Amino acid sequence: MEISKKESWLERVEEIVNVLEGSSIGELELVEDGTEIIIRRQPGMVLTTAPTSQASAAAPSTSATPRRGAKRVEPGVAIVAPLTGVYYSAASPSMPPFVNIGDVVQVGQVVALIEAMKVFNEINAEVSGKVVAIVATSGNVVQKGEVLLRIEPA
Repeated sequence: MEISKKESWLERVEEIVNVLEGSSIGELELVEDGTEIIIRRQPGMVLTTAPTSQASAAAPSTSATPRRGAKRVEPGVAIVAPLTGVYYSAASPSMPPFVNIGDVVQVGQVVALIEAMKVFNEINAEVSGKVVAIVATSGNVVQKGEVLLRIEPA
């Protein structure tokens, strides 16, 4: 009986994975009869129309007008979301943001928070430099791998 129960769960998980294939869902939690299954996609698998979702460190564009259909090259080093959750630019609504455009940050400095499963995770600067762009919107859900902000290294 135990083997057929495991096979049943395996079949259900495979079915869910097949249904999710091609969708834009980045994470799914399923809890049933004391069994919990969490399916998380890898950042490269999440379908998105935002050109900065998988951006990495890049040099500023030298072209004044990019070609139609070409990806826009963003300046600075991308600070990306290490997990899926709600992005916050400040510790609380009454507090000032951790960083603003033009601020100079140091390696390890807290630049944002991401709330996932009622836990607030600090997001630290990976490079020292000046904040040149804040891409994410405070209070919105971000997917793992999405760009939160950009820092021009010092």
